Amino acid sequence: MPFVDTPLTAAMRRAVQDAWGRPVDGEPVRLYGGEESAAYRAGDIVVRVGPASRTNAEAEWCHGIAAHAAAGLPEAVAPLRARDGTTVVRVEGRPVSVWSHVAGEWPDADEPQMRTQGARLLARLHRALASHRPPPRPVPSFLETGLYGEPPHDVPALADPELDRWLAGFHRRRRVRHPLHADFYTGNTLARDGRLVAVLDWDEAFVGAPELEVASAALEWADEHGDAPDERRRFIADYHDAGGTAGEMDDETVVQLIRHRLRREAAYFEQARRRGAVHDEDDLDYHERRVKTFFALWP
Repeated sequence: MPFVDTPLTAAMRRAVQDAWGRPVDGEPVRLYGGEESAAYRAGDIVVRVGPASRTNAEAEWCHGIAAHAAAGLPEAVAPLRARDGTTVVRVEGRPVSVWSHVAGEWPDADEPQMRTQGARLLARLHRALASHRPPPRPVPSFLETGLYGEPPHDVPALADPELDRWLAGFHRRRRVRHPLHADFYTGNTLARDGRLVAVLDWDEAFVGAPELEVASAALEWADEHGDAPDERRRFIADYHDAGGTAGEMDDETVVQLIRHRLRREAAYFEQARRRGAVHDEDDLDYHERRVKTFFALWP
């Protein structure tokens, strides 16, 4: 997906100084990544500027998940609280937050040792969040649409009544729910000296079955195109060996939960296109391959 080009304005810099007492001097460095939010490094802090569509209440809710995770997981990066105790200020219609900068780079999921670390980190993250009982999410997560068996109408080309029925049955059988990061892939983690050191970007967090996140993470870390089931199974086994909260997952469970994720990705892509996003050839190719994976992973 194309990265947003949202500037860090003078008004935003002043707001950070006023609310957090942290000056944003010089020329902040735009950090790579960000499909909805833009992040700028200024010394030892990172200023994130979210989309205008995200309410303060939604951002604060997601930040609360991050804060709870950080209390039990050193790698979880949580926002810094402003002087008034909040984690978000609204400037020029956008939510602005401040985070500690963590040095690192995106991990290489092609390295087996790094994939194992990813699975183990996800297991520890789920354990850190398992006891948390936040209030209802102010705005439903995009990933929740269709998750409980209701047919999602925003992606008609990927209509699948059998998947809808399966999802409804799965959630009747699996009752464990707790907060999830909900976007646990390499681009939302950082590594340094061969070790994962950070989990970032909590904007998609919501409460759900941990199996959903495990399946999605197995696709992202071990089997991007759905053609490496053994690597996918290895990732899930490493997660369970590390004491993750998800129950046992047979191949049907894994692929159906992955297919839900892929269907939501397709819906997000189409939504972005309707809003005027311009996708280059790489974006279009990636989208087409993920749609093909949705159909190829028929259980």
